[in-house]
Amino acid sequence: MREMSVAGSFYPNDKDEILRYINHFNNIYSKELSLPNIKTKVVVVPHAGYIYSGYTANIAYRLLQKSGVKNYLVIGPSHKVGFNGISMCDDKKYATPFGKIENAQEMRDELAENFDLKKLIPHEEHSTEVQFPFLKNYIPDVKIIELIYGRVSSDEISQIIDYVLQKEDYGVVISSDLSHFHNLEMANSLDMFCAKAIINLDLEELKNGCEACGILGIEAVIKSALKLNLHSTLLDYRTSADATEDDKRVVGYLSACFS
Repeated sequence: MREMSVAGSFYPNDKDEILRYINHFNNIYSKELSLPNIKTKVVVVPHAGYIYSGYTANIAYRLLQKSGVKNYLVIGPSHKVGFNGISMCDDKKYATPFGKIENAQEMRDELAENFDLKKLIPHEEHSTEVQFPFLKNYIPDVKIIELIYGRVSSDEISQIIDYVLQKEDYGVVISSDLSHFHNLEMANSLDMFCAKAIINLDLEELKNGCEACGILGIEAVIKSALKLNLHSTLLDYRTSADATEDDKRVVGYLSACFS
């Protein structure tokens, strides 16, 4: 079992409390916007505490629910452990407040056979874990594979994304926050390099100032989108200042999808 390591801090450890968050996010969204008519199985989502970035991530998961896809590769950067390469969680199940998520064992075996993946034990990475309750809520019979990366090239991540997306019933979740601890004006300026790179599928734009902690994952999914002729849509952008009203040290968040 891949146990919960950040429940009670990044997200509530109680199912009903998480549902209150999600219902609140959906009520706010429905007052202002309609969910885009997009069929997607590839998204970029943030990974901060739900009070800060949950609204932004929730939009992407509502779209994934519409896709009908049941299996997802969840990819995020390592914050706690420095290492070379990519680590794949080898546990059979993942614990969440909504119940257990099964490992997508068949694809796990294929990835282990075709790629040089490490096994860091245990996996206790919040960038991926905060996605699990969203997936389990919106896709109750979801199966997942968790990958976290350290020092690695975006090409290596992109090759795995390409491989998984060949399968009709497999999707990809890329986890990344944006700039950290600048004032609001500077954060908006830096984050727009990330947003424009995704919107325009422009790898060069990432080099102009994007400070995303998961920039390798973003770069990888843009490379895959270019190879697979996918189109991108920005779903939401905001910063922690929207939740805290502190505009001196903010963190940026966005969600996007590819179709």
